[in-house]
Amino acid sequence: MNFGKWIVVAFIFFAAFIGTLVTVCVRQDVNLVSKEYYQDELQYQQKLDKMNNANHLAHQPAIEVTNGSIKVSFTNDDAAQKGTLKIQRPSNIKLDREFSLQPDQATQEFNLGNWEPGLYRASLSWTANNKEYFIEKQIVL
Repeated sequence: MNFGKWIVVAFIFFAAFIGTLVTVCVRQDVNLVSKEYYQDELQYQQKLDKMNNANHLAHQPAIEVTNGSIKVSFTNDDAAQKGTLKIQRPSNIKLDREFSLQPDQATQEFNLGNWEPGLYRASLSWTANNKEYFIEKQIVL
């Protein structure tokens, strides 16, 4: 019995398998949560302070998905003087969007158009009464 040629054939198949695996892994697209991931982590304490401010509000703004749009509703006392709404898709950074809030409007709607259905993260950051606030909510389209 000559096992030598089968050992060589097994090594060749193993090398081909590893080569294919490396090629597939290198071509895989890897997305972080945001493009400025490391900078965001350095400013995390500021984000926690904004979240703490939002938790102490009597009424937090509501973020709702209705008829192909996202509706942000503030109470009249706490309408945003300025702010942004970020919609992030954890599985695909190309689907991320950012909207600017209009000053002193209690209710604002943002058209989503033809977005892919799935899980999104809505991050609302705003300034009202000279204080900064931040809330985050998971939404499903």
